[in-house]
Amino acid sequence: MFWFYKKRRPNPSSGLLLVSSGGLGDTILLSIVIDRFTRRAQLGERVTLVLPKESLKAAFLFNKNIQILSVDYKAFRKSWTYMNKIARQFYLANYRCVISTDFLRHPKLDEMVIKYCNAKEVLAMEPRSWRKHDRALSKNRVIYTRLFNSGPAHIDKVLRWLKFADWLTGTNLPPPRVRLPDGFIKAVEGYFSPTIILVPFSAVKEKQSPPDVFLKIMDHLKGDYDFVIAGAPNDIDINPEYLDLLKVTNTTVDTSTFEDLAPKLMNADLVISVDTAAMHLAVALGAPTVCLASAAYVNEIVPYSREITPDNVRFIFQSMECQGCLGSCHLPPESGRFPCVARIKIKYILDTIDELLTK
Repeated sequence: MFWFYKKRRPNPSSGLLLVSSGGLGDTILLSIVIDRFTRRAQLGERVTLVLPKESLKAAFLFNKNIQILSVDYKAFRKSWTYMNKIARQFYLANYRCVISTDFLRHPKLDEMVIKYCNAKEVLAMEPRSWRKHDRALSKNRVIYTRLFNSGPAHIDKVLRWLKFADWLTGTNLPPPRVRLPDGFIKAVEGYFSPTIILVPFSAVKEKQSPPDVFLKIMDHLKGDYDFVIAGAPNDIDINPEYLDLLKVTNTTVDTSTFEDLAPKLMNADLVISVDTAAMHLAVALGAPTVCLASAAYVNEIVPYSREITPDNVRFIFQSMECQGCLGSCHLPPESGRFPCVARIKIKYILDTIDELLTK
């Protein structure tokens, strides 16, 4: 117990704190439904959203009335000084209500931040089972005022959030499409020529379609389109096998931040991406998008559930008996990739690209 827990907090409890510990892609999807959770705030009450440090790249997608705070969970785990700072900050803030938006929670990270708030009302979903941490998660149940049973492990992430939000607010609202409001991102001048944005990189290399797939796509489209390879500044260094993509005529590289990349995605004739955060951003912005996905997250993230899928996206993946493994693939890699990624047929990809471009 921290010493300042005995200290009287200077202000009465007030404010709604939403805690999200998901990755960048999850954060982009959360921005679509965040208003469902903010309905839990009282009239005139401030709303604060806690994001992992790595997910601040998507902070620009949230309403400016929502205060964004970040927690560096790596430092939180390793540094007692930093942990003490975070504990003090959230305790003294004296939030009236704390809501965890996470189905997958860590008992020593985001749940500790929630505990340090010491709020009178703390709400969450029953956590996803995690063998390594199940005992600690069970022990931490005392942190929460009430827990919501959101259903089995495999439910579309956005639909799970919506069920939880309905439970929190006593509503039964229809699900929205994965789409940000028109005009939310300020438009910029478009490309001089018809342009395809390619996003071949993922934090999980096994999810990346091979360079040869992108080269065949570029060969299929070259002459009619310029190409932009979008990614983080070090993606090419980490993945030198993709250097051949830069040798294709009229190809450039864009390492912009997500906020700067967003209007460019809106101006592209097509975005072709592996399953990564940039893909979710492109879809949410209304850009015509083809996603080259693994089957690992079927019925949880990609493809989206039919109710929330907008008409500007096509998801391509190879069905497998083991689909829905959430990345814990038990099959040996094929050419360094998940088998469900390596087995995607190029003809299906090209036909889908042609269909979406024609549309």
